[in-house]
Amino acid sequence: MTTQQAVPRIEMTGITKAFGSVVANDSISLRVAPGEVHALLGENGAGKTTLMNILYGLYPPDSGQIRLNGDRVAIHGASEAIRLGIGMVHQHFKLVDTFTVAQNIVLGRERVGAFGILRDAQAVEAVVELSAKFGLRVDPLAVVRDVSVGTQQRVEILKALYRRADVLILDEPTAVLTPQEIDELMDIMRLLVDQGTTIILITHKLREIIAIADRCTVIRRGKVVDTVDVGSATPRSLASAMVGREVLFTVDRKTTEPGDVRLAIDGLVVRNARGLAAVNGASLSVRSGEIVGVAGVDGNGQSELVEALVGVRRVESGRILVDQTDVTGMTPKSVQAHGLASIPEDRQRRGLVLEYSIADNMVMGIHDRAPYSRGGILNEREIHRRAAGLIERFDVRPNDPEYPAGSLSGGNQQKVIIAREVGNDPNVLVAAQPTRGLDVGAIEFVHRALVEQRDRGKAVLLISLDLDEVMNLSDRIAVIYEGKIVGIFERGRVDEHHLGLLMAGGRE
Repeated sequence: MTTQQAVPRIEMTGITKAFGSVVANDSISLRVAPGEVHALLGENGAGKTTLMNILYGLYPPDSGQIRLNGDRVAIHGASEAIRLGIGMVHQHFKLVDTFTVAQNIVLGRERVGAFGILRDAQAVEAVVELSAKFGLRVDPLAVVRDVSVGTQQRVEILKALYRRADVLILDEPTAVLTPQEIDELMDIMRLLVDQGTTIILITHKLREIIAIADRCTVIRRGKVVDTVDVGSATPRSLASAMVGREVLFTVDRKTTEPGDVRLAIDGLVVRNARGLAAVNGASLSVRSGEIVGVAGVDGNGQSELVEALVGVRRVESGRILVDQTDVTGMTPKSVQAHGLASIPEDRQRRGLVLEYSIADNMVMGIHDRAPYSRGGILNEREIHRRAAGLIERFDVRPNDPEYPAGSLSGGNQQKVIIAREVGNDPNVLVAAQPTRGLDVGAIEFVHRALVEQRDRGKAVLLISLDLDEVMNLSDRIAVIYEGKIVGIFERGRVDEHHLGLLMAGGRE
């Protein structure tokens, strides 16, 4: 890495950006040296992505200035940023699902022959050459909707590199990746830096910062707290700087004796969108007063299992019982009425109506019951009262029931969902990827909420790609592979290596 005394590749000075009364960036200054991995660490809503959206030209700053290689620049839009050599890979990918990998990479910069005919062969050739140069393995002819999330991310990176970006902004790049894909991404980042790329990494994952970053700037509530050399930092010191207090990495758990079976899954077969058996004869039970964690590599039937449990995907065969009542094939509303609640894996697509207020989102599913409606007319006062109580109980910020859910940070969106589902006092809680994309403060909150449900005698089924999360929270751990439960273990009687072997299809 070039020394910090050299002219910074990126220098942002006094950047301020407000949205109405909310100040997202408050006079932030940032210096990024050429050829370094510079991490931006902060809680959800701290202002990290806003700052990088300004650098990428998506937002104009209210005040402040930007310099590239010492020269002051004004970046009016993403096309101007790309021209200046800045590329950004967003947390939510911006790909065309029906296009091939090559078509997505060259989109907007296609090679055109006579009569405006696209030169697809040349595009494929260019992608093959680029992927070989940077070690980003992709099939240029594969359709994007058919490839894994990790491959989609490599496509996004190649899009930026195809446009000759030598500054690459990665926004929460590991939020949807498996452990294996995270390792691959780290290798790719090291290779990119070796070839002269400067990387700005927006993240809240402390282990990854320690593993890959040279320096880290910590942002809290729109202000820079500190910039540190990562070599002298620890996960605990970074976490404390990020949230302004000591962070608990493990949640206190009472010693409990599990009770009766609350959720029983018996020989379940569920097909995916292609008609293949994504869940293939899975059987599992969850008792009152326990958390059962399901560990597995993404794409082994976890999503289809959750969708079948909550009633949004058809069950081919097998049964689902909640408190000994067969709910197989019931509508989501009927499943909920029988005492099963869920935290969906995609909070924005499945958990919330982003255009609705916090209050309206918190009453969804019970909005047609008294006291929240009478004669088909909503009782806004009672809806507001319920929301105000849940906002206080679950520390949702801002604490305004009328605030739009789509404007909340990821952590606070998750709090709204948990508040709504737990607030209905279910006997069974299915939590799918409950901490995906959250910072350590929000993760601590979610973990505490799940353990509280378990300690109150509820049955909690946790489906997570984060193996550490599964091992830390679960009383029993089930491993899913190719839609089958291939092993179930009591807490403390299996190690990470053994679980990883089963997750990859190995034998006990």
